[in-house]
Amino acid sequence: METNDSLSSVTATAEAQEPPSTLLFTVEEIDESDTEEPPPSEGAVSGARYPQLFPSLFKEKEFSDKTISIHKQASTIKTRSFRRLYYPNVSMVQWNDWRWQIQNRICTAGQLSRFLKLSDGEIQALTYAGGGLPLSITPYYASLLKAKNPDHPLRRSVVPVVNELYRSEGESDDPLHEENDSPVPGLVHRYPDRVLFLATDFCSTYCRYCTRSRMVGRSSDRDYGKSHWEAAIAYIEATASVRDVLISGGDPLTLPDEALEWLLSRLRRIPHVEIIRIGTKVPVVLPQRITMKLANMLKRYHPLWMNIHFTHPEEITPETENACSRLANAGIPLGSQTVLLRGVNDDVTVLKDLYQRLLTCRVRPYYLYQCDPISGSSHFRTPVEKGLEIIEGLRGHTTGFAVPQYVIDAPGGGGKIPLLPDYFQGRHGSDIILRNYEQRRFSYPDTAV
Repeated sequence: METNDSLSSVTATAEAQEPPSTLLFTVEEIDESDTEEPPPSEGAVSGARYPQLFPSLFKEKEFSDKTISIHKQASTIKTRSFRRLYYPNVSMVQWNDWRWQIQNRICTAGQLSRFLKLSDGEIQALTYAGGGLPLSITPYYASLLKAKNPDHPLRRSVVPVVNELYRSEGESDDPLHEENDSPVPGLVHRYPDRVLFLATDFCSTYCRYCTRSRMVGRSSDRDYGKSHWEAAIAYIEATASVRDVLISGGDPLTLPDEALEWLLSRLRRIPHVEIIRIGTKVPVVLPQRITMKLANMLKRYHPLWMNIHFTHPEEITPETENACSRLANAGIPLGSQTVLLRGVNDDVTVLKDLYQRLLTCRVRPYYLYQCDPISGSSHFRTPVEKGLEIIEGLRGHTTGFAVPQYVIDAPGGGGKIPLLPDYFQGRHGSDIILRNYEQRRFSYPDTAV
């Protein structure tokens, strides 16, 4: 296959289907060394309408410059240059509004080819009409991708490649058997005292290794409206053993403030629900969503915890740091969850950098996941030994705060199983023999046995 011809065909087809765009520059015109500050621009969103993600819950609302909560943020040079080159008519007010970011997601091959020089493998995946995991990338996150390098870690995590079209041995659409542990639609009850509440199937940006790729981005097939939530809440109310609710999806922080608060308030009314957690990647791919209004609303529902999906240190930008700061300042304990991905972050130096930088953002590394064997994931999965090697390279070489738990979510619904390097070396008489991070051996008098 000849890349340029295929790219031209994809672009021509997409442009025939899409309205004219303000994206006026080709990939060759990006100058990643450009350091010039973009000129100030006028706001131009007055009178625009934002289509609510859940019309069954809330009506559409008018929003204007006066009603948008915009926080002035620093940006990387690359993001500023990207906005100026590809969105020259978009004001800072628009760019920093999370609703504009969602409205203008990159969802087609034609749109993506304006920013990236697509490889043959990417083109094949993007033109496949098999109804797999949709393409969706926010303009902000697209600004972090390297235009001419298909092996760029962030790019590999969100741009489809042909490998994901093939199912390997041991893979399945629902390897964790979440559907089997679902007493009502959208709720997974696997562990005795906690449930997973799937509040939405929508994400602003879809990760290509998503555990729930079987269901996300398919709102036409699933109702995630009020009636769906009511059934899940009724189950929690009737199940007194549930003390911990993890709200996930999809990404619950893509919900409008009113919808998210409605859900939090309903859960907080249940006497036996002690802890509410939110699982999200929004601070990474859509940091504009973390407004002061949102942070002030969330802190009304403590104890509230949040785990943020981070993949690579290049995701830690001024915008993401600002988002994490707002959440932490609202009293929300922040953790991170990272999926171990071949060719993306399967290197101890990369993950040590990520975890140390997360601590400066007041985010505590929590889980390092072995990639789930979803259909089409073989190109992402590493040997388990690689994960153990990384934990060994972290433990003792940096603060314990920067060392997550390495876990496998056991296929078949077995739950999370932690793995550690073999620090226990056996027994000698009443002593146990231990190995430390420097490969030195020590004995501990186990006289209590």
